[in-house]
Amino acid sequence: MRLLVTGCAGFIGSNFVRYYLRQHPDDSIIGLDKLTYAGNRANLAHTDNDPRFRFVQADIADRDAVGPLTEEVDAVVNFAAESHVDRSLLDPDAFIRTNVVGLHVLLEAARQAGVQRFLQVSTDEVYGHVPAGLADECAPLAPRNPYSASKAGGDLLVQSYWHSHGLPVVLTRGANTIGPYQYPEKVTPLFVTNALDDQPLPIYGQGTAVRDYLYVEDHCAAIALALHAGAAGEVYNVGANEEVNTVELATRILDLLGKPQTLMQHVGDRPGHDYRYSMDSSRLHTLGWQRRYDLDATIEATVRWYQENESWWRPIKSGAFLEYYRRNYGPKLAGTTP
Repeated sequence: MRLLVTGCAGFIGSNFVRYYLRQHPDDSIIGLDKLTYAGNRANLAHTDNDPRFRFVQADIADRDAVGPLTEEVDAVVNFAAESHVDRSLLDPDAFIRTNVVGLHVLLEAARQAGVQRFLQVSTDEVYGHVPAGLADECAPLAPRNPYSASKAGGDLLVQSYWHSHGLPVVLTRGANTIGPYQYPEKVTPLFVTNALDDQPLPIYGQGTAVRDYLYVEDHCAAIALALHAGAAGEVYNVGANEEVNTVELATRILDLLGKPQTLMQHVGDRPGHDYRYSMDSSRLHTLGWQRRYDLDATIEATVRWYQENESWWRPIKSGAFLEYYRRNYGPKLAGTTP
């Protein structure tokens, strides 16, 4: 199979390229990425001498770039997205441009090229706050911030191409994914790298927001399985079903690093904060997916990677990152810096 993997230089996208080429040695990938602040060509260093991989720098909203690429492949796997809630509150325009407008360009190119499969990587956040129980794939979409609203809009657009045009789409909705190469604006790498520097860990509100943490390799395995074995038109939730709140997450990280819990610093809560995400992943289990990393292994592997790869993350936490950090947390942290 020949794949077009968009957003290939981002966190989950680069891990997927690595996982997929290892698991499917006879397949090939064209990787496309705009290389925004969160896209890092260094994340794909493992492909430098691999003839099965070709990198193209382009925007999924660029019809002239995307169209010819979809003609070369059998399937499209779309990771390309603006994906950070806090940034969506500060600059929602970028989220609509990529997650809805750009996705439409990619879908239309795939339809015209007649690709055999289009897999859209989405998020549990489209279900919004789940106060009790588990959200299954038929649960209503109830996004409450610009990021999740743009992803929900994209999900509906993808499904419309199945119903209206017969484009063989598959949707996956993943839980909070952590692991190597995650940009340090996200909570887990932010906490780990701040703790390594003895800087405060900013915790929204009382830190009671609950998340389901999934290791990135388990997530990649689920996406690859849905790509090959999922039914056209279907949605598959990808969750670990081990919930932990923000204070518990920070405590685990600090304990693993031997740092004091006094580094936790509560800040003003996020507007429209979803306090719990939780999904039913039984539909995916029927395809044979089982995660390999439990919660302890997930957090330990993630912390260890950032400990051992300071040369990757330290250059990132400067310049534009610092400007964003101060804009988002500065007033709440009384001028502290990461």
